[in-house]
Amino acid sequence: MSDFFQNGIITNFHNLTARSTEDLEQEMMRFAEKCKMGLILPALFSELEGPALDNIVNELAKVTWLEEIVIGLDRADREQFLHAKAFFSRLPQRHRILWNDGPRLKALDAELEKEGLSPGQAGKGRNVWFCSGYILASGRTACVALHDCDIVTYQRDMLARLLYPLAHPSFQYAFCKGFYARVADGKLNGRVGRLLVGPLLRALQKVYGQSDYLEYLSSFRYPLSGEFAMRTHVLNGIKLPSDWGLEIGVLSEIYRDYNTRQSCQVEIADNYDHKHQPLSGQDGTGGLKRMSNDIVQSLLRKMATMGVNLTSDSFRVLKATYYRNALDTMEIYRHEAAMNGLTFDQHNEEAAVEMFTQSILDAGQAFIERPNEKPFIPGWNRVQSAFPQILQRIYQAVEEDNQGHV
Repeated sequence: MSDFFQNGIITNFHNLTARSTEDLEQEMMRFAEKCKMGLILPALFSELEGPALDNIVNELAKVTWLEEIVIGLDRADREQFLHAKAFFSRLPQRHRILWNDGPRLKALDAELEKEGLSPGQAGKGRNVWFCSGYILASGRTACVALHDCDIVTYQRDMLARLLYPLAHPSFQYAFCKGFYARVADGKLNGRVGRLLVGPLLRALQKVYGQSDYLEYLSSFRYPLSGEFAMRTHVLNGIKLPSDWGLEIGVLSEIYRDYNTRQSCQVEIADNYDHKHQPLSGQDGTGGLKRMSNDIVQSLLRKMATMGVNLTSDSFRVLKATYYRNALDTMEIYRHEAAMNGLTFDQHNEEAAVEMFTQSILDAGQAFIERPNEKPFIPGWNRVQSAFPQILQRIYQAVEEDNQGHV
């Protein structure tokens, strides 16, 4: 059971009473009469064969108040797309699969690329962007949620809690972020959130001065959670990062476009676990190493747009400030683990901090060397200005794929 702490910047919704799923869903059914709700599921084909997605689909099949589910499918050939259609066919809601590697969407992507409007690199950001376009084209929902497809502990009340603040007729929120404790297998997880983002936000404040933006980010209990929801119209103007900076990038865009009192966060689970990334991939560049680099670059780009003077010298100061802050924070988590009877691998924790410290320098260097790099996928407002029929064409392409014309 959670506390009821409110910090006055971002509204916190807690799980104070362990309300039953059935009771919550009855209220969601009443909300759905006037506020239609949708869900975006960005997925890799490999996740269809993993331990989590089968249960997620089974849980979603019980959700009677959901209007539409849009699945973005990456890294799938024709046979795998057909397998995905069969896999998701048990969903009773209207659902569509975006075959991102199929010829129709690839042809549209090529047209956008000629005008410099393509998402560019493949990844979660690109997947979510195309799904957002389809949601806008479909026009069936007033608000839409997004969550990942690797949540091992998924229960359908997570989705209800995530959308509740947007669907409630007397609430005025435009954006909702999910939060939870990352504890599984007798240990603390969520190293990037615990040991990079939190200490880095404090270090940025020390090095570059007080910032309402950094205070806003610090108000989110788990800024890297992949679960968030927004009013559908928000998708028109938001600019999504195409890399691992997606979650921080979305928070930054919401900060730019909306008052902080229009944002909230909700505790969606007491027990949450999903796929864990290694510190780095086999080639030494993937895993948490790439993720941390992308996240730091996302923060630096945003601060630069706000007029902060970022220099090589300041990055070295930031690195040192972060490192000391992260070690102090790690010690607090060691005490937290001990008090709760959890194991704590100090060597691996410090190794993560050392890698994140290097990521700060690497991200700073990349930021200076590539100042003209386009960090965001263009918003749909801009894309529709250049291609007035683009949403209808995406809609038609997806419909033809899902009707069997493949």
